[in-house]
This record gives sequence, structure tokens and C-alpha cells, in this order.
Amino acid sequence: REQPPYFIHTFFTAGRYGEMCYVTMCYHDNSLVSASLEALIQHLVPTVDYYPDRSYVFTFLLSSRLFLHPYELMTRVCHLCVEQQRSGDALLDKIRFREVAPKLVQLLTEWTETFPYDFRDERMMRCLKDMTHHVARGDEVSYSWRAMQQMTQRLIKRLSALGQYEEAVAALNAVALERPASLKSKQASGQRSDVMSVCDDPFILAQQLTHIELDRLSFIGPEEFIQSFAMKDPLENHKGFFRKRKTSNLEAYINWFNRLSYLVATEICMPVKKKHRARIIEFFIDVAQECFNIGNFNSLMAIITGMNMSPVARLRKTWSKVNTDKFEILEHQMDPSSNFSNYRTALRGATQRSETAHSSQEKIVIPFFSLLIKDIYFLNEGCASRLPNGHINFEKLWELAKQVSEFLVWRQVICPFDRDRRILQYLVTTPVFSEDELHLASYESEGPENNMEKDSRRSLR
Repeated sequence: REQPPYFIHTFFTAGRYGEMCYVTMCYHDNSLVSASLEALIQHLVPTVDYYPDRSYVFTFLLSSRLFLHPYELMTRVCHLCVEQQRSGDALLDKIRFREVAPKLVQLLTEWTETFPYDFRDERMMRCLKDMTHHVARGDEVSYSWRAMQQMTQRLIKRLSALGQYEEAVAALNAVALERPASLKSKQASGQRSDVMSVCDDPFILAQQLTHIELDRLSFIGPEEFIQSFAMKDPLENHKGFFRKRKTSNLEAYINWFNRLSYLVATEICMPVKKKHRARIIEFFIDVAQECFNIGNFNSLMAIITGMNMSPVARLRKTWSKVNTDKFEILEHQMDPSSNFSNYRTALRGATQRSETAHSSQEKIVIPFFSLLIKDIYFLNEGCASRLPNGHINFEKLWELAKQVSEFLVWRQVICPFDRDRRILQYLVTTPVFSEDELHLASYESEGPENNMEKDSRRSLR
């Protein structure tokens, strides 16, 4: 039967403490637009005859953390799933729970596979263990019990990989912070390798940059986008395992962008000879072009940012030796005017290429990440999370999920290029100049041209 444009579904459900609650869900053109928090939680709970749509599961698990802690949500969902099977007859309850168990396991599997970092909270793991015992009481040799065991093993493996990744990034950052004397003195810079002595092929360097980008993207949890702008952190008073920064992988990725920008600027400002500086600039222009061709927009923008930093941009005599035609085209592609309209057009083209790709290389889409975060932030800020009647604004949640789910598609691409460990090591560990050191190196390359630059150089010495 055809549904009217607006449809309000109301029902009673057991509340947190067993009381009956009146809940409402509002639809428009068959799409959920708003509901009470209780109704949304109830809508997530599987029954023998019902399982929530996968898009709803992802959307609500992603954004529910704006309203309640993942642990509280999991506790309530599992409690409701069990309570709905209670009839007062122990044998009948066991049979009914055995029937719904596969769907509960399916929901928990989707949760652990899409949002595994939620389970760094010890309470989440305890809740998962409790549900495994509950399933086992129903039937220890059942499919559901085995599925729960396998799911938990996959989750532990994923969390272990995350821990190893975070330790590796911390170790690499520590190496990069060891600042040798040769870096602090431009005259002694001959002691330091430059990027072209490690890799003089722009295509190869762009490939290795793409490896780093995809490696780091793969460890960003989708929930980090939401947690990065949550006004009040519901976890702030909890002293468990989850007190680790909940956006640490997202922040590490932004730090990588900043490092690459400073590396580019360091490589350009380091050489003593003007012709060598010009050659480095031309090399990075070619690397940026290869990144654009690959679909690696984040490295592309980091390189452009490094080349536009004032210590590099002021090197007029060096730039006079450079053919800047290609660089101007790339700058035009990443021009911030009209809300990065040129870049957004290029991104759509890369996304369409990825969707019809015949090779792994064509699947690569690495967005300009800071702009992606900004887009999601302004989507959150521009729309109310709750409506005047107290309902959750689910249209907003759909939009947040749409943007984050696109990122998940890009994140899962496996880099098809061969790894070069020497180049990768150089890119992530070679020390880079600080901002003050960049300015000083720049003035040593080409002296101050006005009083403001003269004052700047005096303050740095």
C-alpha cells in the first residue's frame, strides 16, 4: 500500500528499567527523518522476524555517540534483545533466544568490523564476553556461539594491529625529532642526503607517498570524524582503556600532511646553490603532477602547501630559474576559491574512475583530508542534532553517514605499487626544519630584501 509523504510510526517498548515507553518515528517518502532516542535504539534491536537495514545500522552506530556512549548503547541493545524473548517459561525463553541469536550475532559482527575501536573500552569487551556466554547457554555447539568466537578473534587481531601501528608511528616520529647538527647549520648541509639522492624519479616518489597515505588512511576509524567535533565527550570521566585519544589516528594523518609540507620546504631551502634549489622545486612539481594523476590529492596539496610557505615563496632568484607552467596548473586545480570548486570537480572525476576501475591503480582516491574534515564539521555545525520536539534529526545523521561511508570506500583500497623501504624510511623519518629554521635557511640562500625581512632575520639569530 502506498505510504503518505509523511508517516508517523508509534509503538510501546520496554524502557531502561522495564517501564513501558511511548516512542515515535517519523518518515518522509519512506525515509526516516526523525525519532526519539528510545525509538532509534529500539529500531536497532533485532528480533526473530526483523533485522535493521544495514544503512541504518551504520548510520546510527556512527552518530549515536553524539547522544550516548557506545557502551551504554550496546548494553541497552543487548538487554532489549534478551528481554524481548522473556515469556516467564525458562525452556521457551531459551528456544526463543536461540532463534534470535543469529541476528544479534550479525549486528555485533557489523559493529565490531566497522567500529572496532569502540572495543578498546574494557567495558565494551566485557559486554561482548557476557553476550558470548549468554549465547553459549542457549546452545554451546550452535552456529551463533562459533560465530561469536570467530568475531571476537577477528576483533582482537584488528585491535592488536592498531596497537602495533600506533607504536610504529610513535617510533617513527621519535626518529624524525632527533635533530642532527647538520640540519641546524645550512653550511653543514652537505652531510645530509637530499630527496633526489634517495629517489630522482617523480613517479616512484609519488607512488611511495601514496603508500604512506593509504597505510595511514586504513587505520582511521569512521567514528573519529564524529568524535573530533563532539561538543562534550561522554568518555571524559571514564578511566578505562578508552581514555586513549579517540581521534589519534585522524590527528596522526593530519600531522603527516604537515610533515610532508615541511619536508618539501626543507628540501628546497637546504641547498646552498641556486641551481640545485631550482632543480628540487622542478622535481617536486613533477611529483605533485604524478600525485594528481594517481588520485592522491592529499600529497598533492601538501606539496603545494610546502612550496607556498613564505620561506620558499620569497626565493625570487631561485623561482626565476624554474618553469612554473605546470605548477600554476596544479595550483589552479587546488585553488580554494568557490569552496575548492576545481578540486571538487577533479575529486568527482577520480571517484567515477574508481567506481568503474579495471585496475587497482584506477581505484585510488585519496582526498584532500583537511577539507573532508571541514566539510563534515560544517555539516554538523550547520544542522541541529535535535529538533524542537526533542527528536533526533535523522536527516542530518543520514548526511553524515553518506560522507563518512564514501571515505570508507576510499580507505579500503590496497596500494598496488611496489614498496621501496629506503624511500619510505626517508620520507617519514628524515628530520625537517622548524618554521624559524626555514626562514633562517631562506635568508641564507637569498638575503633579506626589505626592512621587515631584515628585522625578521635579526630576531632569528
